This record gives sequence, structure tokens and C-alpha cells, in this order.
Amino acid sequence: MSRQHFQAEWNDIDKEYQQLQESHKLYRHKLEELTNLQATCSSAISKQRKCLKDLRFTLNKCAQSCDEKELKLITDIKTQIKEREHAFFDMEAYLPKKNGLYLSLVLGNVNVTLLSNQAKFAYKDEYEKFKLCLTIILMFGAITCLFFLNCRVTDEIFNFLLVWYYCTLTIRESILVTNGSRIKGWWVSHHYVSTFLSGVMLTWPEGLMYQMFRSQFLAFSIYQSFVQFLQYYYQSGCLYRLRALGERNQLDLTVEGFQSWMWRGLTFLLPFLFFGHFWQLYNSVTLFSLARHEDCKEWQVLMLALTFLVLFLGNFLTTLKVVHQKILKNDESVQKSD
Repeated sequence: MSRQHFQAEWNDIDKEYQQLQESHKLYRHKLEELTNLQATCSSAISKQRKCLKDLRFTLNKCAQSCDEKELKLITDIKTQIKEREHAFFDMEAYLPKKNGLYLSLVLGNVNVTLLSNQAKFAYKDEYEKFKLCLTIILMFGAITCLFFLNCRVTDEIFNFLLVWYYCTLTIRESILVTNGSRIKGWWVSHHYVSTFLSGVMLTWPEGLMYQMFRSQFLAFSIYQSFVQFLQYYYQSGCLYRLRALGERNQLDLTVEGFQSWMWRGLTFLLPFLFFGHFWQLYNSVTLFSLARHEDCKEWQVLMLALTFLVLFLGNFLTTLKVVHQKILKNDESVQKSD
């Protein structure tokens, strides 16, 4: 090749480099504009929230001594304030914000806000696939430990995998909540409880008490994974239909429980869920019985009994509450239609 050819190729590369510099300069300028806009919007939302809070306080004070006409106006304004607060929640899903206490402890002050819908949905879908894959792995792991390998090492690997799985779920769910997911309440809290339970199981030393509960725990783990597998396919189908109709938020997730939006169609999951809840109660009763055994010296037995009891109460009462609310709402709809 000639020297002229090399010079021409270098000139082309240099020309593209000059264009790249201009594009990067424009990008940095737009990025600064974006950062300033984000700060302006966040500041305006904070100011609006403070004004609405003061207004609500004033309205509550005035409502104690006003006529019927003024009371109706106050009620209408309160309704609009509530709607405005929901709008702020949707706005903040696209604005950087400080991490909560848990994410701050785990990740520090790293910004985890995903600014585009595409990035949010991709992260949400990856979260769902992660749950499905780990559910299948945990099911086969429990089957292997129960029927093929009665070995402390494999049990420890399985329990460590449970700890890692639930820890990871709590972090990922916190990131999704930061980005606008509406998952909340017990269905978030119970993952923290499950992480604690798995950690206690991991530290439970080999012994008579451990062997007496081992088979029951592994069988429960198999059943729990099976129910979570059913839930994933049933709930994802429900969410897909509701999102297509515009009735659910795009970042709503499948959860290890029963929510009101799952009422549509067949509620065949309820018997499986309630059976799992009462199995948790059975685990708790078994462990309380083992704690009274004369050979029991491990603190893990009583701690696991209390934790399983907390899981049962949280899961059972939350599911029962949702079912009761849905039945009442359906009855009201029937009465209105009549």
C-alpha cells in the first residue's frame, strides 16, 4: 500500500474523530441541561408537597367548624390533593433521588434510578426471570438433598443459596421500588424475614434436633418452590392482560402472595397458598415442640419457630385481608347493579 493510501485513511479517521468530539461536546451540554432540569423538578415537587401538607392541615382545622357547602368543597380539595400526590409519585420515578436506608447500607449513595421506560422494563423483566430460574434451581436442590444426598455439606450449600437468593431479592426489589414499582407492604417485608430465617438455618449445627426437622424443612422448600412456580405463570398472565387493558402499572411484579388484581379469572391459587401458610404454622409448632425436647440446646430451634410463626401470621392475615376486601367490593358492585 502507498503512503497516500495511509494518509487518506488517517484523514478519514481524523474527520470522524472531529465529529465524535462535537457529538460528545453536545452530549455533555445536554447532560448538564438534564441534570439542571432534574434538580429543578425535584425542588418543585418538594415545594409542592410542603404547600399541600400545609393546606391539608388548614383544611382539617377548618372542617371542624364549617357548613355543609364548605365541607363538600374541603372534601373535593382533599381528593384532588390525594390525586396530586399520586402524580408526584409517578414523576419521581423518572428523577434521581436518595436511596432508602437499606440501599444506602448495601450500595452507598449510588444512583439506581433508571431514567427510561425501556431500561425500567428491561430491569423488571430480568428480575422476573431471575426469580423463575432460582425457583427451579432451589426446587431441584431441595429434591436432591431430601432424596439423594443426606449430607451436611450439600445442606449448607442449599441454605447458603437460600440466603443469597432472598438477599438479592430484597436489593432488587428496593431498586424497583425506587424506580416506581408499587410493590409494598408485607410482600416486601416477608423477603427480609425469609432472609433472616435462611440465615438461621445456615448456622444451625448438625445434631439430633437438626436431623429431626431436616426432612420436613426440605419437603416444605420443595412445595414452596412449586407454588412460586405456579404463581409466576398465573400472575404474569394476569398482569399481561391487565397491562394491555391499561389497568396496571408496567412495573408491577409477581409476588409470593395474593393481591386484588389476581381475582380476575380463576382463583385456583388460593388453596395452594393457604396450604403453604398452614405448613409454615406446622413448621412453627414442630420447632416449638423440639425446643422443649430435653436434648435441645441450640438457640436456632426457638428462633426458627418464632420466625415461621411470623411468616404464617403475615402471609395468612395479608391474604385473608385481600380476599375479604375483594369480596366486599364485589358485593357492593352487585348491589349497585341491582
